[in-house]
Amino acid sequence: MVIADGVFTPAISVLSAVTGIQVAVPSLHDDIVTAVSCIILAGLFALQHVGTRRVAFLFAPIVIAWLFCISSIGIYNIVSYNPRGIWSALSPVYMYKFLKIAGKDGWISLGGIVLCVTGTEAMFADLGHFNQQSIKLAFTIVVYPCLILGYFGQAAYLSKHRDDVAESFYKSIPKPVFWPVFVVATLAAIVGSQAVISATFSIIKQCVSLCCFPRVKVIHTSKSIHGQIYIPEINWILFLLCLAVTIGFRDTITIGNAYGLAFISVMLVTTCLMALVILIVWGRNIFWALGFLLVFGSIELMYISASLMKVPQGGWVPLVLTFVFMSIMYIWNYGTVKKYEYDLQNKVTMQTLLSIGQNLGLVRVPGIGFVYTELVSAVPPIFAHFFTNLPALHDFLVLVSVKSVPVPYIPSDERYLIGRIGPKRLRMYRCVVRYGYKDIHKDDHKFEDRLVARLGDFILTGEDVEDESFSCDDGSDGNMQLSGIRSSSLVHAINSDGASREISSKGKELLGISQVEHPSRPNGNGNGKKRVRFETPKRKEPDPAVIQEYEKLKEAKEKGVVYILGHSYVEASNASSLIKKLAINVVYTFLRRICRGPSVVLHIPQENSIEIGVVYRV
Repeated sequence: MVIADGVFTPAISVLSAVTGIQVAVPSLHDDIVTAVSCIILAGLFALQHVGTRRVAFLFAPIVIAWLFCISSIGIYNIVSYNPRGIWSALSPVYMYKFLKIAGKDGWISLGGIVLCVTGTEAMFADLGHFNQQSIKLAFTIVVYPCLILGYFGQAAYLSKHRDDVAESFYKSIPKPVFWPVFVVATLAAIVGSQAVISATFSIIKQCVSLCCFPRVKVIHTSKSIHGQIYIPEINWILFLLCLAVTIGFRDTITIGNAYGLAFISVMLVTTCLMALVILIVWGRNIFWALGFLLVFGSIELMYISASLMKVPQGGWVPLVLTFVFMSIMYIWNYGTVKKYEYDLQNKVTMQTLLSIGQNLGLVRVPGIGFVYTELVSAVPPIFAHFFTNLPALHDFLVLVSVKSVPVPYIPSDERYLIGRIGPKRLRMYRCVVRYGYKDIHKDDHKFEDRLVARLGDFILTGEDVEDESFSCDDGSDGNMQLSGIRSSSLVHAINSDGASREISSKGKELLGISQVEHPSRPNGNGNGKKRVRFETPKRKEPDPAVIQEYEKLKEAKEKGVVYILGHSYVEASNASSLIKKLAINVVYTFLRRICRGPSVVLHIPQENSIEIGVVYRV
C-alpha cells in the first residue's frame, strides 16, 4: 500500500490542483487539463536525480505560502458567509446527527471524508529530512489550525452555495487572488508529492537492506543527511504508474476513491506496527498496546470499511498494486533467505578444508587469489565446491568481504580489516573492506595494490598468530585488525589548549606517552599548561619468517592476481509443489536476472576473474 500511496499522491495532488483552471476557464477541455498534469508530473520525476537538497530551500516558503492562503481564504469565507453558525461544526454532536439522519449514505460518505486528512501525512512521510520534535510543533501549531480554518471557510461558503460542492475550494477563492492562489496550490501539490516520493525511496531502500526487495541502485544525494536518496528504477516505475493512473482515470473522483483506500490502509498498517513497537521496542504492558490498537484501529476500520465500498469505482487499483508488490517482496525474500540458510548450513571449517586438501593432494599455484564472499566467518560452501573439484590454491589466498556501513565516508586507513585463517604456512587471510554510502566502489588495479599493501602491513606486524598450529573454527577466523595505521604516525601531539584528557597508565605505556607540566609563563598568564608528547615505541626486529613471508607476497603480486567469484542459483526441488516451482524457478529467477548484481562484481576486471556457479535446490 505504501507503493500505491506513492503512485496516487502525485497523481491526485497535481491533477486536483490543475483542475482549477476549468473554474476560471469553463470551456477548457478535460484533455488539456490531463496533458498539463502529465507535463508537471514528468518534470517532477525528471528532477528527482538532483536530490532534495538542491531544491529544499523552496519547500518551506511554498508550504508557508500555501498555509497562509488557505487560512486567509478560510477566514474571509467565514466572515463573509457564516460567521456565527459555522463554529457549531466543532461539536461532535453534529457528526452523530449526520450519521443518524443519513444512515447508510452517511457511512459511505466516510470514504470521501477521509480525503480531508490526506496530504497531511506527507509531513510525516520522511523523518530522514526533519526530526520528530520539529514535525510535531509544525503540525500542532501551524498546519492543523490552518487546515481547520480552510475547511471551515469552505463549509461556510457551501452553506450559501450548495450547488458548488464539486469545486468548492476554487470557487470559494475571491477573484482578485484566484491566479496567485492557483500557482501556490500547484507548487504545494508538487512539494507534497516530492515528500511522498522521497519516502517511497527510503522505504524501498530499507526493504532492500532487509532482503525483502530486489537489489536496486541507491544514489545518496546528500553528504550530510543519510535519508536523502534517489533510486532511478523506482523513480521511473512510479512515473509510469502515475501517468497510467492520470491518463486512465482523468478525473479526481475516481482517483480519490483509489487514493482514499490506499491512504487509510497505510494508516491501519501503521497502527498495527505501532502497537508492536509499544509492546516490543518500548517494553510497555500489553494492555497499553491493546488499548492503542483498539482506539485508533477501530476508527480506521470504520473508514476502511467505507472505502471498500468504492472498490468497483477505482478502489481496485491499489489492491492490485499491493498484491503485485507484496508477491514480489515475498518471493524475493523467500528465495534469498533459503539461499543464505543453505550457505550457513553448509559452510566449511578450515579443519575440514585442510583434511580434504590432504586427501586430494593440495597444490599451490603462483599468484594471489581474491575470493569474494558474503560470509565473514568460516569458508563459503561454493569455494569448498570449487576446491573439491580443483584442489589447487594460490600462494596467497584472501577471502574478501565488501560491507557497507551507514556513514558517508570511511578513511582509507580504516577501510581494511585483515585477519589470518589457519596456520601461517597456509598463507590464507580474510579481509573485510568497508565502504561508506558516499564512497565509490572501484575494484581496479589501485584497489588491488592498496589491498596487497595493507596485507603486507599486516604480515610485517608479526603479531597476528604466534602458534603455528592455530586454525580457525566456525566462530572465529583469528583476530581482525585495522591495517594501514602505523605507530610512527603518532610522533607528537601538543595539548596547547589546556584541555584535560585522561589516559590509562596501560595506554600510556603502550603509546609511549610522557607528560610534562610546564611552570607558569613569564608573561603572567599564571596557568600552567600540560604538554603531552607521543613517542614512537621501540619495536623489536622483525622475525626472519615474517620477512620471508613478505617477500613471497611481493613475488606472488608480480605473478598476478586472480578474482574468484561465486554465483549461486536457487531452484525448487522436484518434490516441491507447483506454486513453489512457479515462484522460485520462474519469478525469483526472473527477478535475479533483471536486478543489479552485488556492487563489488560490477567493477572487477573480467580478464582476471574466475566465476563459479552452483545450483542450490530448496
